Amino acid sequence: MAGRVAPGLGDKPSGPGWQVRGRPVSLATRHGKEKVIARPFRLGLGVELVLAAGFDTDSLGTFSGERPRQDDAETTCRLKAEAGMAETGLDLGLASEGSFGPHPALPFLPLTIEWMTWVDQAQGQVITERLVGCRTNFDHCTADAGTDLDPWLERIGFPAHAVIVRPQWPGAEPHLCKGITGVPELRRAIIAAASASADGLALVETDMRAHRNPTRMAAIRRLAFRLVRRIATPCPACGAPGWGKVDVVAGLPCSWCDSPTEWIQHEIFGCPSCPHTEPRPRSDGLSQADPQHCPLCNP
Repeated sequence: MAGRVAPGLGDKPSGPGWQVRGRPVSLATRHGKEKVIARPFRLGLGVELVLAAGFDTDSLGTFSGERPRQDDAETTCRLKAEAGMAETGLDLGLASEGSFGPHPALPFLPLTIEWMTWVDQAQGQVITERLVGCRTNFDHCTADAGTDLDPWLERIGFPAHAVIVRPQWPGAEPHLCKGITGVPELRRAIIAAASASADGLALVETDMRAHRNPTRMAAIRRLAFRLVRRIATPCPACGAPGWGKVDVVAGLPCSWCDSPTEWIQHEIFGCPSCPHTEPRPRSDGLSQADPQHCPLCNP
């Protein structure tokens, strides 16, 4: 449940050398994420965040594409945490990263994945948690000066949620406008972007930066509590923090013919510090797959 956190490692140490309470933690962000991350980590682990204010997180890539991301979201998240640690000189680091795009199976639906990574340099440990398919307003549309955008703007939560405007087919000049929350400003940006576009259309997108997107900020808060719970969960074998789900195994049997399907049969829990793993039943308790997902019963 949101707001409830497992006891901190400072209250019940997981093992020798794993004390966390009282150690400052670097947070690499330029988008106000400390507003929703600080409280879960203070309550659950007894740590205080230190902003890595001098590090430009956009150097690792931007949602709007001016700086392409060179690595996948999970790797970028770790690199961001490590860069924040280098900036602050601390040996504990924290960062979050988001990934947005069409769902691979249902392209007309958006898929959102939020990542959050904790790096303990002193212990040589990296703990990563993610939130898949969380609520999002990720969307876009095209417009010119005369387009009625009111229905779309209402659906994405404008003006509480900002938008980005750029040419649909840009030329040499990008005409990129971020963080738009006012109607007059939006109209001016659409006219400028449409004029600069080869097809006369502007591309209007939701601004997915956390400080401009309350829906995303709420997802980051949920993920912060989830990561805190994981850090506060010791490995049953070595006592190190971070015990949790590390993999899944497909093969859930069909309820008609008992043949394996592509659905997850069980989850693998593991430790970030030792090789110990354990298979666990699905968290939803499902033990058989519907025949519609069976390659034999529904080829």
